[in-house]
Amino acid sequence: MTVQLLRRKFTIEQYHKMVESGILTEDDRVELIRGEIIELSPIGAKHAGCVNRLINLLVQLLGKRVIVAAQNPIALNENSQPQPDVALLKPRHDFYATAHPQPQDIFLLIEVADSTIEYDREEKIPLYAEGNIIEVWLVDINEEIVEVYQQPTAAGYQLMQKFASSQTLSIPAFLNVHITINEILAHLYRAYTSSVTLREGDR
Repeated sequence: MTVQLLRRKFTIEQYHKMVESGILTEDDRVELIRGEIIELSPIGAKHAGCVNRLINLLVQLLGKRVIVAAQNPIALNENSQPQPDVALLKPRHDFYATAHPQPQDIFLLIEVADSTIEYDREEKIPLYAEGNIIEVWLVDINEEIVEVYQQPTAAGYQLMQKFASSQTLSIPAFLNVHITINEILAHLYRAYTSSVTLREGDR
C-alpha cells in the first residue's frame, strides 16, 4: 500500500501568527516559499562578503534614490515571503516599517549563491517571475558570473543573460548607473592581493 503524506501549506498571515505566538522566532533563518517554510542555508564568508560589497556599491551609486535592503522579507503573494540577499526598493518615508515591500515597490532583486545555486535557479527565480519582479540578478560565486533575468511572465523569465569578468551591468530604472562584474566579485581585489604577495615574496 502506498502511503501519501499530507503537506501543510501556510499563508503569509498564518506564517506571521507563528512568529507572534513564538513558534518561530527572529533567530530562525527561514522563509516562506509557495506555502512551505524553508530553512535557509548558513551564510559563508564569501557569500557574506559579496552581499556586503553589493550593498556598499549600490548605496554609493544610488544614494537616497533607493532603499537598499539586505536579506529582508518581501511579500510576493499570499503564500510566499522570500528573503532575497539584496532588494533595491523605491524610497518610502517609513522605510517599509508598516508593511513588507511588494513587487511594485522593487527595482531589482539580487540573490548570491554558492551551495544554493540550483535552488535559487529552479525555485526562487521562477517565483520572482510569477511575482512580476522586473529584474533579478543571480550572482554565482562558484562560476564567477552574474545571471541577469528580465521580462517576467507566469511561465518564467523570457530573457536570461550571463555576464562575466570585466563586463558591465546596468539597472533598468537607472540606466546611467553601471556596475562591473569585477566590482561585484572582487576580481580586481584578488589580482591586487596576488600581486602584493608576489612582490613581498621577491624581497
